[in-house]
Amino acid sequence: MPELFGSCRDRVSSRYALFTPTSHVPSYLPGWIKSRSVIQICPALGAMLTQTLITMELGGKGVGHTEYDSLFGYVISGKIAVKADKKKASLKAGSYVYLPPNSEYDFQSKTAGSQILLFQKAFEPLAPFSTPEIIIGHRDQIRAEPFLGHKDACLQVLIPERPEFDMAVNIFTYQPGATLPFVEIHLMEHGLLMLSGQGIYRLDMDWHPVQAGDAIWMAPYCPQWFVAMGTEPASYIYYKDVHRTPQLS
Repeated sequence: MPELFGSCRDRVSSRYALFTPTSHVPSYLPGWIKSRSVIQICPALGAMLTQTLITMELGGKGVGHTEYDSLFGYVISGKIAVKADKKKASLKAGSYVYLPPNSEYDFQSKTAGSQILLFQKAFEPLAPFSTPEIIIGHRDQIRAEPFLGHKDACLQVLIPERPEFDMAVNIFTYQPGATLPFVEIHLMEHGLLMLSGQGIYRLDMDWHPVQAGDAIWMAPYCPQWFVAMGTEPASYIYYKDVHRTPQLS
């Protein structure tokens, strides 16, 4: 339902941003046919990543080349066939694919309204490690581990925690009333999409109600904390940069 009288929950600051579906303005991106894109986070905001939500018609497709970037795609809904270099797979809700630099890709929607979330960043190689491989998986294949021993706040790590990868993508699931154990303040930048449920997110010195479909950007060192509220579990998928020493220039 549209917000009344010009009000909205969206916020944009130098430290964080919150975007809700009511503010989305879809556009069309090169290489994506019969597909509408919402660029939720990008360098124009001050971020070092791009987070894009793409909704595809039946027969919609997206083709391209990662060039110097790494790209992670997570299927929110529908069915999507992917070809990545010599690999092929059928993706459904909860499926994901990681593409390293210099990868060709071809996504094709097999259902109307398929949605895929993309995280993209400039890849930073790390000697002596080689470029990471393509990864295709599903969240149901990943064990949910209690976060810091808290059984009601569980984490699924979708990209292997190895030094050749310079990004991490995780899914956090909270039972109603569960919280992030402490207020986090750290170097890593976040791009985030709420997948289910609702709660309150502390961002910097502000508290915001959030729910499924909301996107959040958190700059480095932005204080952050979350509590799940309501009657169902709350979950979100998020990106962070990892395994690299900060550069002086």
